[in-house]
Amino acid sequence: MASTGLLVVSNIKQLGKSLRSIEKYVNSLYIHLNVIGSTQSASSPAWGRLISQLYADGSSYVGNKVDLRVLVAPLKKHSADSKLSLRKPVDMIFSDAHQPELCDRLRNALNISQPTIFLNDTNSCDFQLLETDFNQKSYPTVVLGGTFDRIHIGHKIFLTQAVLRACKRLVVGVTTATMTKGKILPELILPVEQRIAELREFLLDIDNTLQYDIVPIDDPFGPTQHDPDMDLIVVSAETLRGGQKVNEIRATKQLRQLDIFSIDIVESNVTDGIHESKVSSSNTRIDLLGTRWRLPEPHPKLPPRPYIIGLTGGIASGKSKMAERLGKMGAYVIDCDKVAHDVYEPGQTCYEKIVKHFGEDILSDDGRIDRKKLGPLVFANVQELDTLNSIVWPELMVEVNRRLDELRAATKVPKVVVLEAAVLLKAGWEIHCHEVWSMIVTPDEAVRRIIERNNLSEKEARNRLANQVNNADIVDKSQVIFSSQWDYDFTQMQAERAWKMLNKELDGRPLSSL
Repeated sequence: MASTGLLVVSNIKQLGKSLRSIEKYVNSLYIHLNVIGSTQSASSPAWGRLISQLYADGSSYVGNKVDLRVLVAPLKKHSADSKLSLRKPVDMIFSDAHQPELCDRLRNALNISQPTIFLNDTNSCDFQLLETDFNQKSYPTVVLGGTFDRIHIGHKIFLTQAVLRACKRLVVGVTTATMTKGKILPELILPVEQRIAELREFLLDIDNTLQYDIVPIDDPFGPTQHDPDMDLIVVSAETLRGGQKVNEIRATKQLRQLDIFSIDIVESNVTDGIHESKVSSSNTRIDLLGTRWRLPEPHPKLPPRPYIIGLTGGIASGKSKMAERLGKMGAYVIDCDKVAHDVYEPGQTCYEKIVKHFGEDILSDDGRIDRKKLGPLVFANVQELDTLNSIVWPELMVEVNRRLDELRAATKVPKVVVLEAAVLLKAGWEIHCHEVWSMIVTPDEAVRRIIERNNLSEKEARNRLANQVNNADIVDKSQVIFSSQWDYDFTQMQAERAWKMLNKELDGRPLSSL
């Protein structure tokens, strides 16, 4: 069961041991610092290096399994046991030293009945704040900006450094979709409203004494271009030039120059050539590939077996290769493009309707429909493409359902059927599937592949791409997302991850409940 704990930290050297002891009990953990120096001038940002160290060390021990949050407000109130106001109800208190009086006061403040769990019988402290730390300057208004997609350790350090240096107001600019188009997997970035809400929740949790102005921004400079009441901008080492540019813009508008505080980026421990070398939201999105993006919706009218996965994606996204992978893992694959070839055959209803509308010029010498002749007619004319689709899609689905009925009537019914269809979402066929798995690549990569594979001009390739469902709409209707943007092995890993997850779900509960 999900639970929240509070860990009183007096000995940083014991942090790893402490986290390993309690990670199985909690999925969220507040950290209350009680080291030497915690009762000194708490309004200064003396805690920056300690908290950064704590987040980095904590992440190396528990990764993403536990949501760590270091409380800043108690440090500003000159007392380690000041009244706390936390967003999540705390279920239990842990302490790495035997401090019953402090922990009892915290238990009373948080209305916790369960006794404190003392992890070590010691009062030793290994981290001592230096006198020079308390001479650092704090500022009435601090500003920073970013994407802040799915708050991770790098964000927590970045935000905490800003909170520590602010004594009245913190302004945060959050980039909108206008600014995130060039990011890795931009379709997986959470909506700006959700990012702002999660950001506000985190900030109020670690320090509810500040005024937070969190605003969406459509350009890199946001409110720094016009707000006269700003004092400090916090940037990362890689965006230091951006902070300097802010002051250049403010100078042209006779606005006060901002002090600049730069923090180092947090290095990632993944070095596979695919993930970024720093801890980033891009890496988080990459790690979502092949996982459960969203839960499937109930489909009570669909027979529970076989479990049908609709596999779709844009042109040249790697759908067929993914279907082949899933087939090798045990899925029964129905390739709707091949089924379409069958319904195009002479004598079929679909064939007669297509020839009647487009004329006999689209036929080859043997009387069959020549797709190379038909293609230019429909891809260059949206109305003609819509006409072709209105003829083919209904007949195609009739044939697919006939084949599915045959499978259901078989002596050994397949556990999973993959229905590979480029037009799955456009045709509304997702209602015939228990869930949708999708392939995406960037538009530029798709165009490159189309030119190479189909020997088309760039204009022709982009025309074909323009007739596809865009990546954002594909993601919006999918339960699992893949991307073949990277190498073969990484795409294979995504497929294996998804297949393992699906089989675990199907084996763990009745199919009818999925």
